[in-house]
Amino acid sequence: MRKTRFNPDKFHFNQIPMYLVLVPLALFMALPIVFIINHAFKPIDELFAFPPRFFVENPVFDNFVKLARQASAGGISISRYIFNSVIVTGSVVFLSMIISSMAAFALSKLRFRAKGILMEINNLAMMFVPVAVIIPRYLLVEKMGIINTYFAHILPLIALPVGMFLVKQFTDQVPNSLIEAAVVDGANYFTVYRKIILPMIKPAIATVAILAFQSVWNNTETSAMYTNKESMRTLTFYMNTLASNTNAVAGQGIAAAASLIMFLPNLILFILCQSKVMNTMAHSGIK
Repeated sequence: MRKTRFNPDKFHFNQIPMYLVLVPLALFMALPIVFIINHAFKPIDELFAFPPRFFVENPVFDNFVKLARQASAGGISISRYIFNSVIVTGSVVFLSMIISSMAAFALSKLRFRAKGILMEINNLAMMFVPVAVIIPRYLLVEKMGIINTYFAHILPLIALPVGMFLVKQFTDQVPNSLIEAAVVDGANYFTVYRKIILPMIKPAIATVAILAFQSVWNNTETSAMYTNKESMRTLTFYMNTLASNTNAVAGQGIAAAASLIMFLPNLILFILCQSKVMNTMAHSGIK
């Protein structure tokens, strides 16, 4: 009698019950995404239609035009907010990937004193919510004299304890024999990190990129706490002020457009990197 594999490479009729459960669940989970996209293109009459309409019938771009005009009316164009967000987000994501991967390599593969203590400090840092460190962060930023600069946005967000923990767990799976062979051939630690470690932990680095992107893209703390110049604030901060600065009725379309603009980068990045994220989560739990 022919045996059926538990997880076949191709479609098998035994997988039908699984699809009957997963497909409806996936469609249900996708409904909020579909709604956000449709909601941003609804004209004012559809935004307040009763009963509410899930799908847009007459899509328009007026909400995005009004959003741009609203920003310009305050003296700062929306392109300036976007520029600030791109600079801050790109810098934080890049530096977080570099710092997390280097620290993970050192804590996983190198031998030095206080190695275990440093790892415990990182694990302890994951217990603190951002609100608990607002005052110490502000005092540091103020003492460094970087108020109203891009550094005030970037430096407080570089440290990512969760990301470093995941990369370290993933780096533990890299065979020590590869590193020993490279050292025997004359490679120094930086060469081992660049040519052996980095290529093998790409899924973990992609996960750090997503985590860092989400933390900085949706962050309003740095704009509210460390800057008082409107031209130095980010897109997220401006989007969060729309609700209080616009009419409750007329501002619904602007708020819908703003929600889509803030949501799409997170969605696109996760779609591009989701397979690597799943791979990281699987390997980080293997010991």
